[in-house]
Amino acid sequence: MRTPLILSILGATLVSAGALTAHAAEGASYYNPSNAASASGKTVGHELFLTIGCPGRGLLDAPCPKLAAAPVDSDGDGVVDGRDKCPNTPAGRKVNADGCELDSDGDGVVDGSDKCPNTAAGRKVNADGCELDSDGDGVVDGSDRCPNTPAGRKVNADGCELDSDNDGIVDGADKCPTVYAKTADGCPEAAPKKLVLEGVTFDNNQASLKASSFATLDEAAATLKEWGDVRVEIGGHTDSVGKDSYNLALSQRRAETVRQYLIGKGVAANRLFARGYGETRPVADNATAEGRDKNRRVELVAIQ
Repeated sequence: MRTPLILSILGATLVSAGALTAHAAEGASYYNPSNAASASGKTVGHELFLTIGCPGRGLLDAPCPKLAAAPVDSDGDGVVDGRDKCPNTPAGRKVNADGCELDSDGDGVVDGSDKCPNTAAGRKVNADGCELDSDGDGVVDGSDRCPNTPAGRKVNADGCELDSDNDGIVDGADKCPTVYAKTADGCPEAAPKKLVLEGVTFDNNQASLKASSFATLDEAAATLKEWGDVRVEIGGHTDSVGKDSYNLALSQRRAETVRQYLIGKGVAANRLFARGYGETRPVADNATAEGRDKNRRVELVAIQ
């Protein structure tokens, strides 16, 4: 009575095993991830077949080895998660072998965030990767020769304040920034009414200066620069020896000589006016040698 039942069960088992073997024999299709009919994305019954055998194997053969999972690159930077030291890199950024963003200029700000990507080595930068400009004058600290310029001052390419009149006082502290004056506030002192050039002498009956006059005239040029834009008359004077007309012409030529010398020392030509007075304005007695010596003179007179 039991034999037919046993045979029936055995037959069913063999049929089932044959079907399984036949299904397994279909080949690689049981690892097919495109099988839409499978909830797991694999061939229907994959888990069952994996415990029974692999394609082309018998019922009692060893099970298929599980395939290793594909490596994951969560941030899509080309470096798999297991080797990625910077796993949350924003999309599209270039990374190194460790999966970290590049910093081409080595300033500590990655290229993707660096607004100044070519910063010179060793320079300090802000959060945007741009060099610091501590005094806010428009010249970065690494190139600024005057790094503590007061706010609002105009500077040159070196970051130093301008000195428009070259008097050694920067414009921000110069009360007269367009007038040369070596004074505390940069403004010229009040010009005296008259400056007698003691020691300026000429060759006898000539308009040519003696070399001993040069030092006095150099000092006069510096003084005239400190007077600012004041116009000046260069007055030439003689003693009373000789004809009046000759002395008048000689004094004019001597005044012109002094004018040209001062222009050559940097005094603006449009400030200087030469005029000869001859013997008409003596300051001492022409009857004595000492008096005549005082009358032969050159004077600088401020023109109001």
